[in-house]
Amino acid sequence: MHGAPLYPAGFSNYASVNPEAPQGGRIVQAAVGTFDSLNPFIVRGTPPPFIRWNIVESLMARSPDEPFTLYGLIARSVETDDARSYVAFELDPAARFSDGRPVRPEDVLFSFELLKTKGRPNLRTYYGKVAKAALHGERGVRFDFAVEDRELPLILALMPILAEHATNAASFEETSFTAPLGSGPYVVAQVKPGETVILSRAPDYWGRSLAPNRGNYNFDSLRYDFYRDVNSQFEAFKRGLADIRFETDPGRWKTGYDIPAVRDGRIVLEEVATGQPKPYSALIFNMRRDIFKDVRVRAAFVELFDFEWSNHNLYFGVYKRNGSFYDDSELSARGRPADERERELLARFPDAVLPAVMDGRWQPPVSDGSGRDRESLKRALDLFDAAGWQVEKGALTSRATGKPFVAELLVGTKDQERLALAYQRMLKRAGITLDIRPVDAVQFENRKQTYDYDMVPYIWDQSLSPGNEQSFYFGSAAADTPGTRNFMGLKSPAADAMIEALLQARGRPDFVSAVRALDRVLISAQFSVPLFYTPGQWVARWRKVARPAKVSLSGTLAESWWQVS
Repeated sequence: MHGAPLYPAGFSNYASVNPEAPQGGRIVQAAVGTFDSLNPFIVRGTPPPFIRWNIVESLMARSPDEPFTLYGLIARSVETDDARSYVAFELDPAARFSDGRPVRPEDVLFSFELLKTKGRPNLRTYYGKVAKAALHGERGVRFDFAVEDRELPLILALMPILAEHATNAASFEETSFTAPLGSGPYVVAQVKPGETVILSRAPDYWGRSLAPNRGNYNFDSLRYDFYRDVNSQFEAFKRGLADIRFETDPGRWKTGYDIPAVRDGRIVLEEVATGQPKPYSALIFNMRRDIFKDVRVRAAFVELFDFEWSNHNLYFGVYKRNGSFYDDSELSARGRPADERERELLARFPDAVLPAVMDGRWQPPVSDGSGRDRESLKRALDLFDAAGWQVEKGALTSRATGKPFVAELLVGTKDQERLALAYQRMLKRAGITLDIRPVDAVQFENRKQTYDYDMVPYIWDQSLSPGNEQSFYFGSAAADTPGTRNFMGLKSPAADAMIEALLQARGRPDFVSAVRALDRVLISAQFSVPLFYTPGQWVARWRKVARPAKVSLSGTLAESWWQVS
């Protein structure tokens, strides 16, 4: 996206893989929840995420070792101009779908049109920026763009390519337990709806020797078992029913692995550093609801969350506090005063950024860790008072309507419920009633996708090269579109403008300034209670599987592992 690629033409493999990894065997992974579809490209249903990269390929592959660089996969060459007003791809004549039929330029155009009209909202938005899509030369396709967007060539390069001859366009938007036919390294071998999916190596996989694939996709079989909750998933791992586990709970990481298999070395525990911005974990306010339209109310809710108490009493003190949407990276505005370029970008929106956020002084509220901090309670009550709320007979009450403040927090796991219960007690000090609504995984996803909640937990994963997906997360157009990740309903002209600025940036310095400016707008909007992140990646594995010594920017990736003989 910016600068020069890390790898030269003709490179053999990524640095974060083992190109000599043994081939064969099986890896079993355990997931929480369930699934009711194998189509990850539509709004309906809850599909497992692994279908996308194991079964359906794109024109190019994203390097795990760089912020945003792509290398040839189905496409063997790519062409664009300095303005990036178009992109043309020439397809590799060797590319084959898993049924052995060649991948044609017509399949690319078919996939483009299908996903533009029936795909997920983000795909419809991205591909809607194309003015013309046509065959190009003997084995090529060309896309001419209707707007200036320097990321579009890369977005088109990552488009999933589906087989026209095996895809029913008329029923594409319906959920199905038949996976799309792709050209990837695996095919679906067995499905037990809602419980298990087994993938097997695609016979005669055409792309096995390509540089992006060398050292990846080493197992003959991938099994994914789905469990009702995290505790069941963890017990399955301890019993040897799963080979690898990415831990997220500090309590479990600190005490849950004191078992014989760890003590005698059959299970290995590792803390792996990552190079990406830390995920932004939060409790999100639905600003479509009247109770959360006032920023002072939202700020008061933030004041009442006692991170210091929670971290010490619930999480063994291992978490760090979220405060930026790009924490622990050069893209974060946290602790940094705005530079000249940022101030130029934000000049048209004088009310969009808090002064303390603009000059780098802002930090999330800090308590005394007692769970009863009087100063934080006073600050919160002052904010409520300014917004028209006061405590009467122990209940926070609206002066305008006389109604008490009651909000519902939707949760989908026991871990989320445990935190919600602690927050419920914190809010009670200010006279707020927080109703906690536990639901199963399918209901949680359905309600989240349709914005049917007052508050909901969510984690935004970011990269070192944020782009068009930021509109899907934070853009005004996404606020009223079901299935986006604008869960809070943010409609901010300032955020829209900063997203546009980062998309048009030609050099890394201008890009970094635009992302930091966006970060300042998002922080100032106070649409969430910032929670916490882990310092690195916690990985537990049985010794029968192994990983490369060097890890990618995203940490260790399961597709690069192998079975130990």
